[in-house]
Amino acid sequence: MAFLLFAFIAAVTPGPSNTMILSTGAAVGTLRGLACPIGASLGMGSMIVLSAFGVGEIVAAAPVIVVAMKIAGSLFLLWLAWRIVNAGTLEDGTQARATGFVNAFLFQWLNPKGWLVALSAGSTYFTPTLQGEFHAALQMGVLFAAAALPAGMIWLGMGALIARFLSNQDSAKIFNIAMASLLAASVILVWR
Repeated sequence: MAFLLFAFIAAVTPGPSNTMILSTGAAVGTLRGLACPIGASLGMGSMIVLSAFGVGEIVAAAPVIVVAMKIAGSLFLLWLAWRIVNAGTLEDGTQARATGFVNAFLFQWLNPKGWLVALSAGSTYFTPTLQGEFHAALQMGVLFAAAALPAGMIWLGMGALIARFLSNQDSAKIFNIAMASLLAASVILVWR
């Protein structure tokens, strides 16, 4: 229960992933945006599995890999911000495509908050079971993904609700700029 509570709180608090999910909900609505929180949840779950095995510590200990991930993560965050700022409204037909499953899944691997959560989860909650370390790590990943999905759905739903107020070009542009700015500003977290 403690791990599920940790996972839900880690997944529901604001961060780059939830900004992406919120923007997707505002862009295409809940039904068409489902792939985004599913991809983000499974991406995080897979990170938790590998972190439980110590992969996160290995990556964190290799300066070249860390710098490469920071560069890739920064570029990906800026690319997503660019997509969001250039999105139109639902009614004008210029709305950019939602962030899909693959991009949301891969995004987790470049998300600084995701790495902090994965490292914390692995070092705090990982306890090998009688079935072995792999089973315990897999169980952690599945549980995290199960807790993260409802959190992502909350953000997706909020985005869809916000979209009701974004029917004109001016309000949509203000929202898109605000979301893109938050996402671009999260690049600072990558380099801390």
